[in-house]
Amino acid sequence: MNVLVFLIPVSLILGGIGAAAFIWTLKTDQYDDPAGDAARILLDEDGPDAGPIEDSKEN
Repeated sequence: MNVLVFLIPVSLILGGIGAAAFIWTLKTDQYDDPAGDAARILLDEDGPDAGPIEDSKEN
């Protein structure tokens, strides 16, 4: 039971550090990628090479 006196504050501190780091990444626009979004809209993922893989064995 005495170990909980140590573990609970440590887990709250580590959780707070993780939450603060996540909020910092949101505020500094780490997840924004306008150039990547603009390039992805032009990509043709349904091209001739994107079809299903056919078995190369001949019967």
